[in-house]
Amino acid sequence: MGTILDTSSDLRSYSPQTLAFIGDTVYELFVRESLVVEANRPVGELNRRKVKLVKCEAQAEAAKKLLPFLTEEEEAVYKRGRNAFTKNTPKNSSVADYHSATGLEALFGYLYLDGRVDRLRELFKMVNDNT
Repeated sequence: MGTILDTSSDLRSYSPQTLAFIGDTVYELFVRESLVVEANRPVGELNRRKVKLVKCEAQAEAAKKLLPFLTEEEEAVYKRGRNAFTKNTPKNSSVADYHSATGLEALFGYLYLDGRVDRLRELFKMVNDNT
């Protein structure tokens, strides 16, 4: 596939939390790369900007922007992630934002593990172009 380890597996067998686990990192990597190529800044400033973009509320807002552009398959993965039961409770955000962010992360994890990096770029660009 298109992953770093070039592995393949049945993505439907992964729990939404597992997809969100990898998707969180994939989304953050996109954010980090976009900040680095935007301007050469001190690391502390890069980190402060990164935190604003990957926090729960920002991811929930990103999900809201992307929903109208998702395919049926992508929307189903997002909803699986959003509706997944979790024992975690958000400390500084609403439960709704936390679930939306988990849905976004699950979608990014799913697309990444499926090797659809071009689609990830497209979705991330939609989020950044509309801010």
